[in-house]
Amino acid sequence: MVELLTEDGAHETNKNMSNIDFKFQNSKGISITSQDQPPLGDYLDYRKYLADFYAFKKQQTSRDLRPYNYQMFSAAADIRSPNYLKMIIEGKRNLSDDMVLKFGRALGLTKDQTEEFGILVMMNQTTDPAERSILLKNLVDHRVQQKIKSGAIDQKTWEKIPNWISWIIYAMADQKGISGDIQQIRSLLRNNASTDEIKDALDRLVLAGELEVTDEGLKKTHSLMDAAEDIPVDLVRKLQAQLMYLGLESLYKDTPTEREFGTLTMSLTHSEFEELKFKLRQMRKSIHKDNSIARMKASGERIYQLNIQLFPVTDEVQKVAAKVAAQPNSEAEIPEIEPIEASV
Repeated sequence: MVELLTEDGAHETNKNMSNIDFKFQNSKGISITSQDQPPLGDYLDYRKYLADFYAFKKQQTSRDLRPYNYQMFSAAADIRSPNYLKMIIEGKRNLSDDMVLKFGRALGLTKDQTEEFGILVMMNQTTDPAERSILLKNLVDHRVQQKIKSGAIDQKTWEKIPNWISWIIYAMADQKGISGDIQQIRSLLRNNASTDEIKDALDRLVLAGELEVTDEGLKKTHSLMDAAEDIPVDLVRKLQAQLMYLGLESLYKDTPTEREFGTLTMSLTHSEFEELKFKLRQMRKSIHKDNSIARMKASGERIYQLNIQLFPVTDEVQKVAAKVAAQPNSEAEIPEIEPIEASV
């Protein structure tokens, strides 16, 4: 069993990985007094991004003879309605594909950023949780590729991090009958990966000295990621998103007798949340220990992925109330003119 990385720096990995110090930083907060425009890559809510962009432009031009306003944005986007941005921010309207392109121009986004903005818009506007999960995975992939392209993530660091295919192939070494044949592995992976992706993952594991391909099959040489440097949080999120998406596929592909899916929605205090998080970590460590001992005695029969998720689905009531109370009076409504959503 391979215990995958967690994002918050508290990685309960096996003893051979305990010397790794993963340091991740939270996404930086956006201050409207900043000299830099709010970075699109920090947002998962496009309406919040638009609100922060507008607040930034208002603050940036506060001393100008004519400060930035909604009409200026509409003019830059070539939209007839002078109040359209305000309606979008407040959730009164949704953006079409044509409007995404117009907003991209008004926001000063590049072609890649406009594509990212479009994915973010679709993810926020869909009402299907399954579709939202797929779009989130696409968004994570897009952002990682852009950071690699820009140099924010080092290409060598990225190549060093095993992808989801590598983790599964590495775990296959604990099974009998795994020869290292690419087509065999592809069939076992339910054709969820191409032959090229599998060959590349296997070659990297062998080249890095993580696995050996012997006459008896795959053989582990030492713990995966044993000598890794700090890993950017974006890469951890990308890997986790890929594995969670496999869980979504399993919900529809596998019968209830082959999987165990359960959900529990509950109200917790902060102290209860911390206690439950601790218990889940202890449970994961216990499962990992028991599985490691079992694999020393006998080979496994099938690879399973265990995802443990505990996350908020609402904001705190008091914080939301305080935020609403602190909001200044919104600008006066401007008469609405229906926009023309022609192709651009």
